Amino acid sequence: MAMNLLKTGFQLTVWNRTVSKAADLVGAGARLAKSPADAVRNAEAVLLMLENGAAVTEVLFTQGVSDACRDRALVIDMSSIPPSVAEDHARLLHKAGVRHIDAPVSGGTIGAEQGSLAIMAGGDDTDIAEAGPIFAALGTVTHVGPHGRGQLCKLVNQCIVAVTIGAVAEGLTLAKLGGADPANVRQAIIGGFCQSRILELHGQRMIDRNFVPGGMVKNQLKDLDAVMRVANDLGVRLPLTERVSQLFAALARSGKEELDHSALILQIEEMQRG
Repeated sequence: MAMNLLKTGFQLTVWNRTVSKAADLVGAGARLAKSPADAVRNAEAVLLMLENGAAVTEVLFTQGVSDACRDRALVIDMSSIPPSVAEDHARLLHKAGVRHIDAPVSGGTIGAEQGSLAIMAGGDDTDIAEAGPIFAALGTVTHVGPHGRGQLCKLVNQCIVAVTIGAVAEGLTLAKLGGADPANVRQAIIGGFCQSRILELHGQRMIDRNFVPGGMVKNQLKDLDAVMRVANDLGVRLPLTERVSQLFAALARSGKEELDHSALILQIEEMQRG
């Protein structure tokens, strides 16, 4: 994502907890900051892509980003965090004279590399319009509501992704145990009514047994936990999401939390031995 901003012509200052991860960006013209606060001084826009809500809170309010931002700077948080946490961040930043958009993404590492991410934005119309050129370098943005609703949209996305991964894993397991070639079954149904990017990309991962992570099991589970908390607060029953969340939790407990989330098929297969 940062490389695409550089390619589009933005002047970029970068910070990463692991300095080596920023090497390619520095080679492409980015300035390397010594700290998060150093990274944001004088910036018109500040983009965050961090693992969870606690990390975002830490960087914004403990490591000095909020205080170091210039007046009316625009903080665009592209992490996947709970909606309530995004709302709290927006409120606290507003008090500090800083604007906020929650803008999580979907599309995986391929979408990030190709600049074709789906971006779900929560915040003010004028702020999202101002950020339009930034979003255009990364993918396609849709304004889904006020602060926190971008994160809610991402949770909807994660419900559908998780349940669909589970469905593909079950289908391919059924094919294999029923005596059909899962690769040929997948090929036969691509283009049919069940066609999806999950079937296309993660179905191939399951067949190849390629679980090098794009989206990790632990992060899928983190988002599903957030889904269930929001659903419980709203009094909404999500039986399919609840069950697939339990399956991801069992997979994580078995020591596979850092595999790609398509590895859910390993849990489905393990259940056949029970």
